[in-house]
Amino acid sequence: MKITAGGVVAAEWTKFSSLRSTWITTGISVLLLVAFGMIASASFTGDNMTSVDLALSGSILAALSVGVLGALLGASEYTTGMIRATLAAVPRRLPVLWSKSLVAGAAAFVTMTIGAFAAFAVGSAMLNEKIGGLGLGDEGVLRALLGAGLYLGLVAVLGVALGMLVRSSAGSVAILAGALLVVPVLAPLLPDSLADAVTPYLPSNAGSAVMALNPADGTLAPWAGLAVFAGYVVVTLAAAAYRLKKTDA
Repeated sequence: MKITAGGVVAAEWTKFSSLRSTWITTGISVLLLVAFGMIASASFTGDNMTSVDLALSGSILAALSVGVLGALLGASEYTTGMIRATLAAVPRRLPVLWSKSLVAGAAAFVTMTIGAFAAFAVGSAMLNEKIGGLGLGDEGVLRALLGAGLYLGLVAVLGVALGMLVRSSAGSVAILAGALLVVPVLAPLLPDSLADAVTPYLPSNAGSAVMALNPADGTLAPWAGLAVFAGYVVVTLAAAAYRLKKTDA
């Protein structure tokens, strides 16, 4: 029986959607995005932030959550040994990686985009009496909210790529957390000139630029930042593809 690309995607979707942990982690990701947006909006005191910035203030933790989901999808079959059965059914191998990435990325994009719009709607209602509200028609608002979904979808794909590259859930999650959370904190310890040159191009800083309504000085332009982050994802996918194709399961 010939294995089609659609069949591989359907199989990966079945694996993804049949696990209780998938829905729990996805729900937590949306909850983090919406809840932190609500908290930030409710506690807003009038400093230099827009309603979009406040709504997306939970994006850092949401990124970690969807990244973990992707890493578990990529690495879990290596942990259980089921990857041998998967690759026996799909001997060309690479469609497995592409399908896992597509499923995780699409699921994260859809749910996180919904979460971003929900956080913005709820947060804006809380801010009506404090600051001038922004609407979806205002410049940059739609781009920031859709960009949040795109960025978080790419984070999920990065998680899958790391999971299939490292072949360890714990290892891939540790690398993901280090890249998204730890490295940006350590960057200011570099000499000022080097820190200023490097910091905008760090994965989370570059990717989150697309969510900024008013990009700050020294940061990348919104779509340029997302393109840089997409480059990190592509390189990691290429490394995972090479290892999947050239080494034993």
